[in-house]
Amino acid sequence: MSIRGLKKKQPKTFKVRIITVDAEMEFSCEMKWKGKDLFDLVCRALGLRETWFFGLQYTIKGMCTWLKMDKKVLDQEIPKEDPVSFHFLAKFYPEKVEEELLQEITQHLFFLQVKKQILDEEIYCSPEATVLLASYAVQAKYGDYDPNFHEPGFLAHDELLPKRVLRQYQLTAEMWEEKITAWYAEHRGIARDEAEMNYLKIAQDLEMYGVNYFPIAQNKNHTDLLLGVDAKGIHIYSINNRFSPNKSFEWSSIRNISCSEKELTIKPLDKKAEVFKFFSSQLKVNKLIFQLCIGNHDLFMKRRKVDSIEIQQMKAQAREEKARKKMENQRLAREKQLREEAERAKEELERRLFQLEDEARQANEALLRSQEAAELLAEKAQIAEEEAKLLAQNAAEAEQERQRLEITALKSKEEKRLMEQKMREAELIAVKLVKESDRRAKEAEHLKQDLHEAREAERKAKQKLLDITRLNYPHMAKYPQYSPGDSRDANFDKGSTKLDLKDIDLKRLSFEIERERLDYLEKSRKFEDRLKELKSEIHALKLEEKQAGLYS
Repeated sequence: MSIRGLKKKQPKTFKVRIITVDAEMEFSCEMKWKGKDLFDLVCRALGLRETWFFGLQYTIKGMCTWLKMDKKVLDQEIPKEDPVSFHFLAKFYPEKVEEELLQEITQHLFFLQVKKQILDEEIYCSPEATVLLASYAVQAKYGDYDPNFHEPGFLAHDELLPKRVLRQYQLTAEMWEEKITAWYAEHRGIARDEAEMNYLKIAQDLEMYGVNYFPIAQNKNHTDLLLGVDAKGIHIYSINNRFSPNKSFEWSSIRNISCSEKELTIKPLDKKAEVFKFFSSQLKVNKLIFQLCIGNHDLFMKRRKVDSIEIQQMKAQAREEKARKKMENQRLAREKQLREEAERAKEELERRLFQLEDEARQANEALLRSQEAAELLAEKAQIAEEEAKLLAQNAAEAEQERQRLEITALKSKEEKRLMEQKMREAELIAVKLVKESDRRAKEAEHLKQDLHEAREAERKAKQKLLDITRLNYPHMAKYPQYSPGDSRDANFDKGSTKLDLKDIDLKRLSFEIERERLDYLEKSRKFEDRLKELKSEIHALKLEEKQAGLYS
C-alpha cells in the first residue's frame, strides 16, 4: 500500500464570510454541509448557546431570506460569490428580555442589533426615549462618567440618535451631547451588561420592536395591508400605520396556519370565528412568513413548558454568573470607592501640604517684611530725630525772624504814619500850589490884558500923534530952518520922552511877569520832584509791608 493511499482524502470546501453587527469572520464550509452545520460552527466560534433566537440571513434578488437548517447550503438559492456572505442576526425575539436572555453574548448581540434598527429607523422611537437609550449605550461603551476624562466633544464620533430626531429638532451636536451626558451621569455604577439590558428593557416596549412586516392583500389584485409577525402573534396593519394593528391573532388563539402557493390561511382556535385568508405578492414571501410563524409559535409554546435540563443549567449558570458578577462589581465598586477615598485623602493631604507650604512661605515673607519694616522704622526714627532737630532750629530761626518782622512791622507802621503825614503835607502843598498857580495865572492874565491895553493905547497915541503932525506941519521937511519948527520940535521931544518912559514901564512889567513865571515853573518842577520822591518812598514801604506779611 502506498503512502498516498494512507492519507485521508480532504473534503472539498468553499469560503463563507459571516457578518455580525460589529465584526466579520471567514470560515471554510464543506460542500456537503447543511445549513445547521454552518450555523453551529458560527455559534461555537461566538461561544453562543442560546442559538434558537438567531439565524443566517442572505439577500438574493433584492429579497432577504434565511438559510434553511435542514438543507445543504449549496442546494439553497444563495448568492454566487466568493466568499459567500451571510449575516448572523436575531431571527426571533424574546417576550421578556430580562428573563429569556441568559448569556451575556446573547444580550450583547441583541443590544447591537436593536440599537442599529433604532438608528436606521426600522424601529420608531420618540425623541425623549432615544436620548435615554443613547445614554445607556454610552454607559455600556465608556463606563462611568468622569468629567475630568469625558470632556466636551467626546461623543462627536459616536452615532447615537436617529437622523429623523436630529432633523426634527434644530439643535447643535453640543446641545445633544449635553442632553445625553445629563442622563449618562446618572448611570454611575452600572456595568456594561446591565446598561445593555436596561437598553433592551426600554426597547422591548416600543410598538415596532421585534416585528417583521410584509405587504399582503385580502384579494389577489390589491396590496393594501401589512402583516406583522412577532413573539406574541400575528398582527394586521393598515399600509400607513405600523404602530396600532387593526386585528391581532395571538399564538394561543390560533389553531392552524396553512400555506398554499401565494395564499396563507389562519384558522382561529374558536371554530365559530372567521378564517382569515390573505395573499402575498410572491411565493417566497409567503414561505418566509410561514417559517417565521412556525418559529415564533414554537418558541411561544416552549416558554410555557417546563424548561429543559439544558435551559435549567443555563439559567442556573446565568444566576451564578450574575451573582458572581454582582459580587465582583460590588468588590470593584468597593475598591473603586476606597481608591477614590484614598485619592481624595491624598488630594486633601497634598492640598493641606500645599496650604502649609503656602502659609510657611507667607510667614517667611511676613517675617522679611517685618524686618524690612523695622529697618525702615529705624531709618524713619533717625530721620524724624534729625527732622525734629532741624525743625527746632527752624523754629528758633522763625522766632527770631518773627521778632525781626514785628520790629520791622512797628517800624513800617511808624514809617507808614510818617509817610501818610508827608503825603497829607504834600497834598496840602499841592493844593496850595494849585491855588497859587491859579492865582498867578489869573494875575498873569490880568497883566497880559493890561499890557495888551497899554500897547493898544500906545499904538493909538502914536497913530494920533503922527496924524496930528502930518496935519499941522505938512512942509516941515522942506523947510528945516523955519523957527517955529524948533518950538514944535521941543514939544515933540517932550512927548517922545513921555512915550519912552511909558515904554520903559511896560518892559519892566513884562520882565517882572516873565521872572515870576520862571519862578513858578521852578517851584512846580521842584514840587514834582518832591512828589516823585514821596511816591518812591510810599512804594518802597508797600513792598516792605508785603514782605513782612509773607514772613509772618
